Amino acid sequence: MDIPSSVISAKWLSQHIDHPSITVLDASWFMPGSERFPQQEWAAKRIPGSLFFDFDNKIKSHESQLPHMLPTAEDFAHEVSKLGISNDSTLIVYDSVGLFSSPRVWWMFKAMGHNNVAVLDGGLPAWIAAGGAIATQAPTTEISVTTYIAKLQTRWIASADDVNQQLTNEAVTVVDARPAERFTGKQVEPRQGVRSGHMPNAKNLPFPKVVFDGKLADSERLNKSFDELAPIQQRYIFTCGSGITACILALAAEQTGRENIAVYDGSWTEWGSNEEYPVVKDE
Repeated sequence: MDIPSSVISAKWLSQHIDHPSITVLDASWFMPGSERFPQQEWAAKRIPGSLFFDFDNKIKSHESQLPHMLPTAEDFAHEVSKLGISNDSTLIVYDSVGLFSSPRVWWMFKAMGHNNVAVLDGGLPAWIAAGGAIATQAPTTEISVTTYIAKLQTRWIASADDVNQQLTNEAVTVVDARPAERFTGKQVEPRQGVRSGHMPNAKNLPFPKVVFDGKLADSERLNKSFDELAPIQQRYIFTCGSGITACILALAAEQTGRENIAVYDGSWTEWGSNEEYPVVKDE
């Protein structure tokens, strides 16, 4: 079935969750060092029938030293097939925070050519608030392995070299989702060996400015936030600390009608670690 938007409500999901083409994915993730374990939380409390999508440990590049980088199309297809997902599946992605890590998986599927994917606005808290059922027993869902075909869509992805080449291009806007203190370089980066500051000519839109109470901001606020950055026809490249919250901005930008969108997968973890790439700080 077709989804009405890349962001759907708990009410919409409750009305369609029993449709045979719908697969619900839990994409919860927490910063390293957190004492919370997302897969264990999913097993203990989840939307009934949902599957855990482990982009941090399993469905990622195992060759890169960077965290949770996008895998090859072949590896992505292999892992997604084991979840019983087909190219015809209607995917609804949520997380336990509200709207935090779920856009990462939305972006991953977009980058692999799967367009029928949406994020649950407000995530698990919104589902519970709307009276949605919760499964608490041990997961017992039997999965029929499929043959998923992934086709990498390079327009959704930017590399470090892509970003470096576009920093002076007036038709391209690089937007950083990190907090202002990290963007300006006033706050030390949480990862060891990563420089503080930002890319020359990059703009800052901290992701909490487009998320309120765990849900995406209304269209008026979103349009205002992005219109203040650049015109709608620009190419936008979103970056953050490690490629998670950049995807929130990508999702938000798409909701404003912006179509030329990419995420810099390596983000600041890669950029700030490599002396080849320029870094500036604000006074």
